[in-house]
Amino acid sequence: MFKYTGINHIALATGDMDSTIRFWRDLLGMRLIGGYGKPGNRQYFLGLTDNVLISFFEWPEVKPVPDKDPGRPVKGPFSLDHVAIEVKDEEELWKIKESLEAANVWVSEVIDNGFIHSIFSTDPNNIQLEFCSRVEGVNMDELKMIDSHPTPTALEGPEPQADKWPPVKNPLPPDERKIYPGELKKMLKDKK
Repeated sequence: MFKYTGINHIALATGDMDSTIRFWRDLLGMRLIGGYGKPGNRQYFLGLTDNVLISFFEWPEVKPVPDKDPGRPVKGPFSLDHVAIEVKDEEELWKIKESLEAANVWVSEVIDNGFIHSIFSTDPNNIQLEFCSRVEGVNMDELKMIDSHPTPTALEGPEPQADKWPPVKNPLPPDERKIYPGELKKMLKDKK
């Protein structure tokens, strides 16, 4: 199978880049790493960690999503329930909670989910956010399926199932692979 190393970035959308930057950079403390575009079509990146970014496209017609509680079912077209951001420890979780409260931004009480402690809030785009810290001594491998009526595919078990998708029959030889320049390449600082 593939060897994943993490999430590089999550791309979200806003109709108001300035209020988005104020929230994510100035309230949550993330660095504004870079951006490109022009009014009507921008993409900016904020650093969550050294290796993980949150990206926002600014499109003028984007409106905040309707308010909903994370994990609650909805009807119709839908894509993203919430973004869960892990913090270093429980002390950091409390600092974020207190900062949101001081800014008069709604934030939930701290919830014990067994393997993580969580708070929930929303950004100016009404994107549902969860901030969580791992419970010390609990390993993520200790999670188990507790769905009383799991789907047939879930009943196949936790490991990837072979022969469910067609195999690659003719892999492209390395000397024939081409990589094309993208717009984001322009954001790199000149190296001397």
